[in-house]
Amino acid sequence: MKMHSPPHPGEIIRSTYIDHLEITVRELARHLDVSASTINRLVRGESGISPEMAVRLSICLGRSPESWLRLQDNYDLWQISKNKGIFKSVKSLSIPKDVGAA
Repeated sequence: MKMHSPPHPGEIIRSTYIDHLEITVRELARHLDVSASTINRLVRGESGISPEMAVRLSICLGRSPESWLRLQDNYDLWQISKNKGIFKSVKSLSIPKDVGAA
């Protein structure tokens, strides 16, 4: 199901974990074994969740790494869907039905 304007994963980390648990960005960074600036960029929506960060978040905060990456993918796809005009030069390729069938 498509979500309307999904939040950046950093917003979820801030509201659900940092604000709710009343911890600092620096404290969360220590638990994740990353720099505080890395978490600051993430919670401000300036950077995304990489597979490595997804594993760190899974170990530290719970949820599966896949769910963290899914949050990032949903956000990224929503953002690009608002600017589909950049794909106007992309053309469909005629592919026979038996190609790619498992």
